[in-house]
Amino acid sequence: MSPSLLPLPPPWQLRTWPDRSALLADRGRALEELRARSLGVHRVLLLWLLSLVAIIGWALLVLPLQQFEQGDPTRVVLGPIFAILGLASLAPPVVTVAVAVRRDRQIEQLLDAWLVLDSHPPTDARLRSPGLSLFWLLSSTVMCAIGLWASLAAVSGAEPGRGAHSDVVLGMGIGLILWLTGLLGIAKAVRHYRWALRVLGPAPAATPR
Repeated sequence: MSPSLLPLPPPWQLRTWPDRSALLADRGRALEELRARSLGVHRVLLLWLLSLVAIIGWALLVLPLQQFEQGDPTRVVLGPIFAILGLASLAPPVVTVAVAVRRDRQIEQLLDAWLVLDSHPPTDARLRSPGLSLFWLLSSTVMCAIGLWASLAAVSGAEPGRGAHSDVVLGMGIGLILWLTGLLGIAKAVRHYRWALRVLGPAPAATPR
């Protein structure tokens, strides 16, 4: 496991909790920490920030094409520089997202390991996080819609002339990045819902007053 994550609970022969209340206290703290690291609002903000960095990188990559279409004489010198800067801006978001996906799998394994230690319904119920899951789902759906709109607008709004192709490429790329960002968020929300359903079971129905 990554050293930045909480450790697995010790095997039964090495457990030193004096009583069940101490075990439940450590278990509750570990589960809450893992829940925050998985579904915290800071994770959504980080995903959006990575999307912005990727958009900047894509725009830099498209600049050489725009210079070529417009006959810019500086394209020979500045074109390669913009291309290198674009690739340098695109690489960190891609790597970070790949690491985050792997980290989410590790968090899920840790959650399962801490859950099997005991059962405490009030603590376990908080792991469902319906509000955070809904926030992930709705915000990511909006992101997907914006990305789709940006892609379609780039194609439908293209006008013949210099720079037309590069404008379409730029708009389509930005739309694709936004769409993929939203898709990642939707997949995370759905995966958490399926995990909660598998491990915690269906949410209890509200008791009528």
